[in-house]
Amino acid sequence: MNPEKPQLTIGWLYPTLMSTYGDRGNVICLQQRAQWRGIEVAVIPLDQTASTAAFENIDLLVGGGAQDRQQEIVMRDLRGAKAEAIRHQIAGGTPGVFTCGAPQLLGHYYEPALGQRIEGLGLFDFVSKHPGPDARRCIGNVVFQLTASRLAADLTKTLGQPPIIIGFENHGGRTYLGEVEALGKVIKGYGNNGEDGMEGAFYGNAIATYSHGPILPKNPFLADWLIQTALTQKYQQSITLSPLDDTLAMQARTAMFKRLGFDGK
Repeated sequence: MNPEKPQLTIGWLYPTLMSTYGDRGNVICLQQRAQWRGIEVAVIPLDQTASTAAFENIDLLVGGGAQDRQQEIVMRDLRGAKAEAIRHQIAGGTPGVFTCGAPQLLGHYYEPALGQRIEGLGLFDFVSKHPGPDARRCIGNVVFQLTASRLAADLTKTLGQPPIIIGFENHGGRTYLGEVEALGKVIKGYGNNGEDGMEGAFYGNAIATYSHGPILPKNPFLADWLIQTALTQKYQQSITLSPLDDTLAMQARTAMFKRLGFDGK
């Protein structure tokens, strides 16, 4: 793999406030899969103590889930220069994976079950609304076929078949897409809102999803796409990752598909 000693800087958005349901596992997965290939990795916490410069020098972004109160705290800090740095990164093609609460903050707004609307950064053309404290949460295993055109094409070429994503969702909010591409089509579970059959969103090289699990260890090919895309963007040259032995991960996926009565194809 070129360059000779590649380096990857992962920006972890508000790790103490936004890591519900084990989403830190996405950071661990990216870090480990990169290091197994000899890639030097730095994980930078992007929180209240981080400078604007820290937000600007990132190769790959990760954001996790959070409760409503934590989301409000984050949005109070993620304003001004920090917000502009995130906008610049994603609009410029920096890859990222944003789960549950994180993409809600990157949309136009989130309306919690109680309290005032939380304005988002408007990067993703969607809105998220909680139907109220008495509404049933969207909880359970979720399986969806990846349909975001460029991402699906890249992974189909790698895998030899259209990619199927498996995860776990637990959200009260419902997300409604505007003119942004859905990440996938729901096979089992609720997805964005339990109504339109769509899950997540894809913009630039950024993935928004309600899928916890965490999503990347359960779908390691997705982690590799993020790493490869980040390095390609950084070094402005074609990057090919050396293969890893994912036998155990694939066996785990097969077991989950069988439990859910789905063959995974």
